[in-house]
Parts: sequence; C-alpha cells; structure tokens
Amino acid sequence: MRKTKVGTVVSDKMDKTVVVAVDHFRRHPLYGRQIRRTRRFKAHDPDNACRVGDQVEIMESRPLSKDKHWVVTQILRRATTEVGPAPES
Repeated sequence: MRKTKVGTVVSDKMDKTVVVAVDHFRRHPLYGRQIRRTRRFKAHDPDNACRVGDQVEIMESRPLSKDKHWVVTQILRRATTEVGPAPES
C-alpha cells in the first residue's frame, strides 16, 4: 500500500518534474484553532502534462533522484486560465 496525496502544482519549470504543494490542517495545541500547513513535494511527471494550478494526485515511489520520491498518478482538475480584457492603448 503506497501513500497518496492530493495537491496543487506550484512549479513546472523542470523537465519531467513538478512541485506539488499539499495542504493539511492541524489544531493548535493551546488555542484550538485550525492551522493550515503546506508541504512541497517534487513529483515525477514523465509526459510533462501538468501545468501550474492543476490539482493532481501523487503516489509514493522509489527514490528517483535526491529529492524526488513521488509520481503523478492522475490530473484531477485542470487549472482555469482566465483571459482578462485587453489593455487599452
């Protein structure tokens, strides 16, 4: 059983690698408030299919490099690219 996580792609500048930010919430020990914590994982993307803003599922794998131990299994939701109005000259 390999671990899986769902996160958002925050960088796709490397070849066949994406950086995925995974948020989790924990309770503050004294004040009881929910705190958001973010971890960034480097994941293998062999087809360079992911873009910044995509929501992806990553799965644990054997070490592929010094920092890369995760593989993108599927793209759950594509990033929405909104084009605003053209600037007037």
